[in-house]
Amino acid sequence: MILLPMKRVSIICASTFEARVIELLYETGAQGLTSFPVRGIGSQGEIEAASVQIEVILQPAKAEELLQRLRRDFFADHALVAYESDVQDEPPAESHVTTAEEQARLTPDAVLQEFKEGNRRFRSGQVTRRNHREQVRKSAPGQFPKAMVLSCLDSRVPVEDVFDQGIGDLFVGRVAGNFVNTDLLGSMEFACKVAGAKMILVMGHQHCGAIRGAIDDVKLGNLTSLLANIKPAVALSQDFPGEKTSANPLYVKHVAENNVRVALANIRSKSPILQEMAEEGQIKIVGAFYRLTDGTLEFIE
Repeated sequence: MILLPMKRVSIICASTFEARVIELLYETGAQGLTSFPVRGIGSQGEIEAASVQIEVILQPAKAEELLQRLRRDFFADHALVAYESDVQDEPPAESHVTTAEEQARLTPDAVLQEFKEGNRRFRSGQVTRRNHREQVRKSAPGQFPKAMVLSCLDSRVPVEDVFDQGIGDLFVGRVAGNFVNTDLLGSMEFACKVAGAKMILVMGHQHCGAIRGAIDDVKLGNLTSLLANIKPAVALSQDFPGEKTSANPLYVKHVAENNVRVALANIRSKSPILQEMAEEGQIKIVGAFYRLTDGTLEFIE
């Protein structure tokens, strides 16, 4: 059986005809139509009045039926123009989820390289198309993530997207200022020792509000004790040669990078389990700084 390509029917009409056209589309069984305003230049070079472009994707026979109806009901009044085109095939969306066998074969170095390549895809806009519905279904019986990422709370840092990873690929811990405490250390030990993750990545970021708050010694409810966890990074940054205020983005970045270094040191010193796994090559513990302005990751030694 030969499957004919689907057809996209595009219709441009005056906004006064939009409701009639959409009613006809539904009569012919159209689903998932889109409609948006357009303007153009007429045959005499004048700017035409605002119009509407309506697009719908149909089986070839339905597309032909729709064009015939449009020709019969609208063309005599010069009320619209319509055309059809083939819908280009797209590669199928990725629905695979990491299995226990695949996780076991991973090495920490391979996971780190995959994250670097994923970030390159993210920055270039070439992220993997994913079938999230299928990934949800397939990952429900069990999870075998590749890594644990500790990130800031900031809404502008979409962790899975930054590394072009799918459902079930990452453990993600988030707290304003991406510092380490007992709860997060326990979570990391679960992720790596129990669930098999091969890497811990601590990720700070540009323009971090928690970092600026710690620099400014902000006092506000429970935020006061939270920011106290970042003060060691502020103290570590007093060698900065320029203006040491939250208004200086270079200083804020310097503190944010030192804050990642403090977190890495705390992981190693406060979790013998994770330190031993790192020494034996079972996991990597790495740091990174994420630039909000372009999505780039800078890895921190």
